[in-house]
Order: sequence, then structure tokens, then C-alpha cells
Amino acid sequence: MTTSGPDIIRLHGVTKLFQVRKDNSLKDRIVHFGKLGQEFRQNFTAVDDVSLSIAAGTTVGLLGANGSGKSTLLKLIGGIIAPSEGTVQTRGRMAALLELGAGFHPDLSGRENVYLNASILGLTREETDAVFDDIVEFAGIGSFIDSAVKFYSSGMYVRLAFAVAVHTDPDILLVDEVLAVGDETFQRKCMDRIAQFRAEGRTIVLVSHSAQQVAELCDRGIVLSEGRIVHDGDTNEAIRALRTSLELRRRTSKSASDAQPIQVQKVELFDAEGRVADTIATGDPLTLRVHVSAEHPFERWDVGFSIDTPFGHMVLASNTELLGRTLDPIDGSATVDLRIESLRIGRGQYFVNANVAGVSEVSTHALMQAALLNVEGGEGTLGSSSAVVFVPGTHARD
Repeated sequence: MTTSGPDIIRLHGVTKLFQVRKDNSLKDRIVHFGKLGQEFRQNFTAVDDVSLSIAAGTTVGLLGANGSGKSTLLKLIGGIIAPSEGTVQTRGRMAALLELGAGFHPDLSGRENVYLNASILGLTREETDAVFDDIVEFAGIGSFIDSAVKFYSSGMYVRLAFAVAVHTDPDILLVDEVLAVGDETFQRKCMDRIAQFRAEGRTIVLVSHSAQQVAELCDRGIVLSEGRIVHDGDTNEAIRALRTSLELRRRTSKSASDAQPIQVQKVELFDAEGRVADTIATGDPLTLRVHVSAEHPFERWDVGFSIDTPFGHMVLASNTELLGRTLDPIDGSATVDLRIESLRIGRGQYFVNANVAGVSEVSTHALMQAALLNVEGGEGTLGSSSAVVFVPGTHARD
């Protein structure tokens, strides 16, 4: 990604290996005591030959399925673990929101733990004195600040830990799945503080399973799969690449015997004038043309669709069964038009999914993210998802 700021984080050829023991139980270890052969150990590559640079002032989202190496990569950047191969270079003060409260002592009071945790994060006592009242106010701890933290609720604990971390005046902020702490009000406060850091030109690297958080906060998205970077660029494209990767993994995990005799091949979008279009205005009509193929005749079958936000939230869905429309028998290929008279959803980017189901012979198939739809106008994302959907007709093809 092109940016005018100097690099503040650089990784070159970074690989991280972990050794996994196969004799995890006490019984196994007693039986295998003294046997240090490789047959009892196995190397796992969490991060595999990653090279990247992050410019100062950039907000980067790390995306990927569970086990893809996101958290390990963040710990490598933070210096919490060392790479097995390659180099990691960073500049400036760093605050890592990886394991909130890791520096807290349960028998110490909240006040004492603020000073202890702040010192771990690099603040002097004088610097902590200057921000102490702000920390307490941000955490919403009140009079409990002088109680031992072992008596805190889990919410109070993580709120105080987050408050300390974000008041360390960092140049680089590393965040790993911690923006969901506390109630909705505190979550919004956390998001606002991250947004403030971004506006101040600080560098943020964020790991999150929430595409909404990444889309809202980040200007660059990096997608990891099995420890390797598979996409690096615009956040919306990164979200799409992640969803495509997850769908591909889901499909390839199925055996050949799972292939369905009736399938959705593709989806086309048409505007009010009947022209192929991927952008419409909110409230305009939209036609979804679903292309279906069948290996052999199906007397009865149904077609459906759904429209999702990039975050996976469904805003509209319907199918021919709900619409009371019986489709003509299919033998080979056919198309089904589903017309939305007025698509009243807010501006934003959406994915169109389609599915087909055999009725006379039980068989189902779905094509996720079959088309990308951009909606212009309106107030924000989602809006009203009401619409009138009907099926003009079914068109058989040779």
C-alpha cells in the first residue's frame, strides 16, 4: 500500500515454528521418559515466511480463519515472542492489547495495579500520575479503584486494563480481539479511542474476527491463511478475499461424493433498464438472474437468494417457494429472474448469494458471494430491508 509516511514496522522472511509434543498426558510422558526422539515431537509452522512493511500512521487489520497465524504475527511484531527465522524491526513506543490484565496482581488494589501495569508498558511514575484520573474515569471503576482486583468482576478487570494501555501514549498500538470487552457503551468508547489514535496519526495493527470493526477502523487489510499472506490491500477487498477463502476451504473440504446434481452456476444483476449493473441507487428496482444447471431432469425445484453486508449480516432473502411460484421442469440449464421492485437498503457494499434446491429429488447447492452489489444514496448501511420480490419467469436454455 502506498503511503507518504516512513516505515515504522518491517518484517522480512519471518517464520515462527512451535514444537508440539505428542505425549501430552502424564501417563505418556512417564512411558516415554528419556526418549527424546522426533517421533514424540512435531513442528508446527504458525507464521510462514512473512515479509511486510507498515508505514507510520497506517491502520492495518489482520484477518484470517482460526489458526491462520494472526495472533502469532501480532506477538512477533510486539516482541513478545521471537521469530524462528527472519527479522522484525519496529520504531517508537509500543502498547500491546493482547492479553488484558496480564501485568495485574490479584492481591493488589486497582490503584496499585495501574502503576504496576503502566510501568510494564513503559510509563514513569510521573507520567502515570498525570494520566491516573483519566484512566479511572475511562474505566468507570469509581471507588473500587482502591479494592483488590481479585474482587473485580471480569468486566471491571478488562476495562481497567484497557484504560491503562490506551493512556500510555503509544506510537504503535497492537490490538488482538479485545474491542469486545465490557458493555456496549464501553465498547463504543474503545472504538472511539482507537479512532482518535488513528486521527492522531498513530500506527495501529488490529486483529479481529469482526469485519465491521475492520471496515470501520482500518485503511489496509491483510488476510492470512496457514501462516502466509494471501491478500494485502483495500479493506473491503480484504474482507471479500477472506470470505472467498473461507468459502473455498468449505467447498474443498467436501469429498467428490458431495457434488450435487443441481447447482447454481452464477448470478447476474440487472438495473431498471435491463442493463447488467453492479451499482444501483437505494429504492431502485433490481433483477437477479440465477443460472442453474442440472445433470438430469428435475420435475420440481426451487431457487432462492440472500443479500448480505460484508460483515455477514443478512438484510434480505426470499425464494420461489415463499413467493408461491412453481418453476418449469429443468433438464440441462435454465435461468430464473427474481425481481426486487424497490431495494430499500442503505448505501454500502453487499454480497448476493444464491441457492437451488431439488424438490422431486432432494438436493441443495448454494453459491456464496455470487455477485457484488454497490448501493448508492440512503442513510448509512442497512437502512430498511423491506422489498417486494417476484419471479417474472423461468428461461430454459439448451
